[in-house]
Amino acid sequence: MADRPPTSMQRKTPHWAEALVRLLDDGIRIPGTKIGLGLDAIIGFFLPGVGDTLTAVSGLSLFYAAYKQGVPARVLARMALNMAIDLGIGIVPVVGDGFDLLWKSNRKNLDLIERHRGAPETPEQRRRDMWILGLALFGLLVAIAGVLVVLF
Repeated sequence: MADRPPTSMQRKTPHWAEALVRLLDDGIRIPGTKIGLGLDAIIGFFLPGVGDTLTAVSGLSLFYAAYKQGVPARVLARMALNMAIDLGIGIVPVVGDGFDLLWKSNRKNLDLIERHRGAPETPEQRRRDMWILGLALFGLLVAIAGVLVVLF
């Protein structure tokens, strides 16, 4: 049994997902604090809205990792909400910069993947959750499009 390869439910989250989260949310620690900086906050400081849009678009790849890990759709919807909150508040100049230091949507989403991977669902739950996920992703894409329209 020990020589059997791990199933997709036993595998850890891909290394690229952790590297992406670190890059976007908390790769550089502020000395003397537990607060981390990532490209979201850094780019957002100099180009309001761009860092948050980058984070939202890049964060969509975490949905792929979550799907491959068997994360329930209701959790994927929660991940979309985390990203929408980050995008919606993060684009506000000054306020959004402070918010980006504290609200790490990709870190939260990676934690959700770790906690909920391979969670069992009934077919009815899966169908219902797919509707919720569809609505959440549609809302997130509308938010991203809205920000891009305002920026450009």
